[in-house]
Amino acid sequence: MAHPNVVEASVAGIPHPKWEERPLALVVLNNGTENVSENDMLDFIMPKFAKWQLPDRILFVDSIPKTSVGKFSKKDIRKEYGNFYSQQ
Repeated sequence: MAHPNVVEASVAGIPHPKWEERPLALVVLNNGTENVSENDMLDFIMPKFAKWQLPDRILFVDSIPKTSVGKFSKKDIRKEYGNFYSQQ
């Protein structure tokens, strides 16, 4: 979430057909931000993480599911996006 165009971001482990589980990132951008790509995000976070920790995909979404106390709900993210990698 340190990127200047990001409002919120969360990463969850999602089932993967080859690797059992891989990270998937959900990102909410600032209103009016248009020219940010997955590669821009990866380039920004790459120096801070090991290669195997980087998400395979970054999805730009309008909102990220949260719990009743406002934390990101990994359970709901996995439920909603659990088939993402198997559909590719």
